[in-house]
Amino acid sequence: MGKLTLILGGARGGKSSLAQKMAAEQPQPVLYIATAQALDEEMENRIRVHRQERPQGWTTLEIPMGVAKALELGASVPGLVLLDCLTMLVTNVMLAAAADLDEPDERQAETAVEAEVDELLARIQTGEEDWIVVSNEVGMGLVPPYPVGRLYRDLLGRANQRLAAIAAEVLWMVAGIPVPIHTFRQ
Repeated sequence: MGKLTLILGGARGGKSSLAQKMAAEQPQPVLYIATAQALDEEMENRIRVHRQERPQGWTTLEIPMGVAKALELGASVPGLVLLDCLTMLVTNVMLAAAADLDEPDERQAETAVEAEVDELLARIQTGEEDWIVVSNEVGMGLVPPYPVGRLYRDLLGRANQRLAAIAAEVLWMVAGIPVPIHTFRQ
């Protein structure tokens, strides 16, 4: 297994910027996995900005879900994979599994997200490449007032815990400042 670094924090906390800076400082080639989908004009603009910020030499794989399967099916994997972000990956999987957002099938969504995370963890643990994974921390605010929001908070929280459990390093971004939460020396 290569080294896994998990970068957590709130929205606009500097997670993606730090991840890209860390990846750019590494000598090995980078595969950037982007999980956001351009479902509206705002997201189209955000995706456009993220594309412009990436170094020219990086390979980019834009995929909303099925990350581990895509890598197994032939995506070229260099020495470092930057996944930005787990937050959108869990969103995409959950929304694809929950047909009715007013009354989501929690078990179906949970099963789908767990399977995606299981496959991702297996890939991280069996591959030789290093990983940097970006994710939001959504469990520190108010309890969402609607069922799909509470389900999402719970699913992402569990996914974050699972990645943090195997990470060599976990960083918490606060106002653009990385705060080490966990460092495991192998």
